[in-house]
Amino acid sequence: MLLNFATETDNVIPLHVVETDGLDAALKGLSDAGRGWATAQGFKAALGQVLTVPGDDGAITQVLAGYGTAGNRARGRFHMGTIAAKLPDGVYQIASGLSGADLEEAALAWLLAQYKFDRYAVSTSTGAQLAATEGIDADRIATIATGEALTRDLINTPASDMGPQELEDAARALATKHGAKIEVTTGDDLLSAGFPMIHTVGRASSRAPRLLDMRWGETGPQLTLVGKGVCFDTGGLNIKPGSSMGLMKKDMGGSATVLGLAHMIMGLGLPIRLRVLIPAVENSIDGDAFRPQDILTSRKGLTVEINNTDAEGRLVLADALTLSDEDKPDLVISMATLTGAARVAVGPDLSPFYTDRDDHAAAISDAARAVADPVWRMPFYEPYETMIEPGIADLDNAPKGGMAGSITAALFLRRFIESPYIHFDIYGWQPTAAPSRPKGGVGMGARAVLEALPKLLNL
Repeated sequence: MLLNFATETDNVIPLHVVETDGLDAALKGLSDAGRGWATAQGFKAALGQVLTVPGDDGAITQVLAGYGTAGNRARGRFHMGTIAAKLPDGVYQIASGLSGADLEEAALAWLLAQYKFDRYAVSTSTGAQLAATEGIDADRIATIATGEALTRDLINTPASDMGPQELEDAARALATKHGAKIEVTTGDDLLSAGFPMIHTVGRASSRAPRLLDMRWGETGPQLTLVGKGVCFDTGGLNIKPGSSMGLMKKDMGGSATVLGLAHMIMGLGLPIRLRVLIPAVENSIDGDAFRPQDILTSRKGLTVEINNTDAEGRLVLADALTLSDEDKPDLVISMATLTGAARVAVGPDLSPFYTDRDDHAAAISDAARAVADPVWRMPFYEPYETMIEPGIADLDNAPKGGMAGSITAALFLRRFIESPYIHFDIYGWQPTAAPSRPKGGVGMGARAVLEALPKLLNL
């Protein structure tokens, strides 16, 4: 879904953002009739409150948008999304009350509030459109919003229409749009190409597993993004209960997020070499499904004892991470809906991430605050390494006991890579509607990474 600013320049309605302590000044700027209207409507500039001010003919002449206090706003984000959702159809422009980074965040929030997943039930409403305010980087904001919309669309699409082939189709379409190159290794060719664990996880499905490998850019530092592309996860032979399987169309949320981030990077023309690796599989049940206690040999040569076939994401990522390491990139970032433990630890709104480097952690954390994309650093806690060492193989894919599940999964992945590495264990789903984030698939961490790239890659 393309999210962009309105191109209509006629009949643009000015919108004035009003904080609570600026209410008196805002009211003084109205006509006597306007002040009377504001008083009659009980406008107090509370956060999210909207007042449309009519002219003599009843048409809206301007809008006052309540922005509350700094304390109110600190308890949430994308407040302009709430305001945009309350306005009638029309074209608006933020005329006063915000500047700089606050104005850009508000503009992004407005665009993201326009998102609708309309593949199966088309909406006829255009909603309140936003005309760009002079001084903002409208192209950058629209590119970021469209990348986020791509992520949401991919996650929201049910597995019946978003299997490994369809995920490949989406990656190919993105590559074509931006002039990137893409290679795909499919089915039994994964074995001869040296991706045994991707093949093993996906072989029981009627939809062939594959590895997507996209490259873009000729100069600059190399960034490799690796996204988990499990298009549906039954849990394999350790089958999930129905209550846990209901949202498994989102188990490719990592791949959706790196594709959205790739769109942002390529669309903005960043001076880097980008590589995107996505192991795309469906974890199904059939006669040749992999089994608990099987021992697999990875691309890296490390052996893995399978103690739960529902811990499959780290297996496919391991082969992809090994490949990512082979051309010595400057930085590798993986994104995956990897563990329920991450969701339990920090909830659905924070993106937990792992890195050994304090400078990388600081860059991401600072960027996350700047662009309202919250993250939380988690530890590669080395004393837990023994928890992923089963004794009869090099690694255990699902340590018993359930302790520190997100950390042990991250430690497992780190065994397969030597390049500078950051891992995100995201949820990828908005469980209840929030400003600019309808219930459903959502990108997590991508905008923080994008903002941090100049420091992460010394651009």
